[in-house]
Amino acid sequence: MNVVKATTQSSDLHAAMRALGRAAREAADKLALVDSAAKDHALRDMAAALRASKRTILEANADDLAEAKAKGLGAAMLDRLMLDEKRVEAMAKGLEEIADLPDPVGRTLAEWTRPNGLQIARVSVPLGVIGIIYESRPNVTADAGGLCLKAGNAAILRGGSESARSSAAIIDALQAGLRRAGLPAETIQAVPTSDRAAVGILLTMNDVIDVIVPRGGKGLIERVAAESRIPVLMHLEGNCHTYIDGDADPEKARAILVNAKMRRTGVCGATETVLVDERAKSLLPVIIDDLAKAGCEIRGDALFQAADNRVKPAAPADWDTEFLDAIIAARVVDGIAGAIAHIRAHGSKHTEAIVTENTTTAERFLSEVDAGIVLWNASTQFADGGEFGMGAEIGISTGKLHARGPVGCEQLTSYKYQVRGAGQVRP
Repeated sequence: MNVVKATTQSSDLHAAMRALGRAAREAADKLALVDSAAKDHALRDMAAALRASKRTILEANADDLAEAKAKGLGAAMLDRLMLDEKRVEAMAKGLEEIADLPDPVGRTLAEWTRPNGLQIARVSVPLGVIGIIYESRPNVTADAGGLCLKAGNAAILRGGSESARSSAAIIDALQAGLRRAGLPAETIQAVPTSDRAAVGILLTMNDVIDVIVPRGGKGLIERVAAESRIPVLMHLEGNCHTYIDGDADPEKARAILVNAKMRRTGVCGATETVLVDERAKSLLPVIIDDLAKAGCEIRGDALFQAADNRVKPAAPADWDTEFLDAIIAARVVDGIAGAIAHIRAHGSKHTEAIVTENTTTAERFLSEVDAGIVLWNASTQFADGGEFGMGAEIGISTGKLHARGPVGCEQLTSYKYQVRGAGQVRP
């Protein structure tokens, strides 16, 4: 698949996007009739094709990385963009794990019989055609394509321009696997241009696309929300918090916080703010030292600054920033109530964590904090569909309609009511 970087004539671009949409709709109609065994066979063939194309994929990624470095992209963005043999193998294994999952299509979710004898069943069905817009991470190409296929959907993918070569090489491999399995290659397609106008056209194609899933920065999400004529499954930024309660185990808190912030700073589940109960102020020196030794810049309130001169003053904007870098905001709060109030004011409803040995406090946090994922005594870096046993995920939904939290193949289905009668008419 060739990636066109030059701006396309408006009429040609509209025609190309319409053709892409029609092909996806035709593929989705065929997929709706495909059984589980055929989909799983295709997923395994796609995994094999990724492994066979590893050299081509890594060469394409090296070109993307070189261009990104020349443009001055930051370390976190480069980490999200970078592929190596381990990450290509992880993509392939992810597809095989998706194949091993139960088929989410055709399940009877509920059934009952009315007094008049009508038999009613609610049955899961594919969404249809899903448009997915994402930035930087080329592995999303394989995850999204595989999840959509498992759920019986066709996918139109639009990755970021910085990963265009990598994503194109991955899609070539996925389509080769689909052909080998006898399924339409158009099941997984990519917008073949980096022209931003293509996104605008995609968002108006409500006659052939059923759902849009944006995955990226705040600017992308805001644009999609403003322009889309298609229902949007929102994936907002991950301004995630870890709250260390006064009843926390100190060693557990230290280990969780360093992992939550520093394991991978560029993922959406990375902790961006640490909140410490004023009853646990004695932990500030060791918390600061742990983070500083791990290479993290700390931007704190007055109490954090007083505890260590390595702490820089936090600006008001820091409480609302998804750093995606080795930077953390830090504040002392008035217990669980103060932590929840801060999260309500500044959180993005993505992932929030509490560290405590007090069950009552933990249950209050789990109940009252409004987020797609809420954790007790665990790192926010577990905000990942693979870690939830879902094989992979397209993103973490921060909205409340249809799906919330990790969006795996089950969340890429809808349902319909099947009603069986014996000649009943309504009086």
